[in-house]
Amino acid sequence: MYIRAVHAEADLRVLRRLIHDNPLGMLTTGIRSEKFPFLQTSHIPFVLEVEDESSETELGCLRGHLARQNPQSKAMIEYLESKPELNDVLEDEVLVLFNQVAHHYVTPKFYTEAKPTSGKVVPTWNYAAAQAYGKARVFFKASSEETSAFLTSQMADLTHHNETTTMGYTGGDRPTPWKVTDAPDKYIELLKKAIIGIEIKITRLEGKFKMSQEMSKGDRDGVAEGFARLESDAAKEVSQMVKVRSDEKSRS
Repeated sequence: MYIRAVHAEADLRVLRRLIHDNPLGMLTTGIRSEKFPFLQTSHIPFVLEVEDESSETELGCLRGHLARQNPQSKAMIEYLESKPELNDVLEDEVLVLFNQVAHHYVTPKFYTEAKPTSGKVVPTWNYAAAQAYGKARVFFKASSEETSAFLTSQMADLTHHNETTTMGYTGGDRPTPWKVTDAPDKYIELLKKAIIGIEIKITRLEGKFKMSQEMSKGDRDGVAEGFARLESDAAKEVSQMVKVRSDEKSRS
């Protein structure tokens, strides 16, 4: 990821929060195979596991699952079965990209300072993203108790996170969250045979919030105000992020 210093986010707590709030990641692997493409990517919802949410140094661990029939799964299984000495850990790094849901095209018309004076403005896109790199352990042995235990835990944790956080189903005045145990045991056990698990110990986590920080204060204000005038929820959220990042730059 190209990260200009003005857009860089170095606070791991902020990056972990971005992943927590936007758990659908894009898992990319590079695996040499005669049957499957070298580069493959799949959209996978992840659970980010950390021991201390307040830690300024902890990277965390990502847990997810893929369909066993996914060609990316097949490539990983083929590779690991050919190299038992790796103990089910892929030799090369994998990459997972997480994007903030709210992002938006930026029209030059929002640049209320530079456009009228010089005209030297062009369109761009405002967005926030985090990239996690690490070594992946793959749980693919369907008859293994360890694989079964991993998938049971991962499915329960992922469901709980999204039912309570994404959906807001927390009980009380809100609906009660759905649990994996609400489904028949035999049905869940059957589904577990059709998926594999993946656990990525993050070794590097980087991210950016590209929110017009490179522009002058007047143009940053113009961008925030321009988005605020639009009707969409995404535009309003980006407007708020532009304001927050603009204030941070003004204080620095």
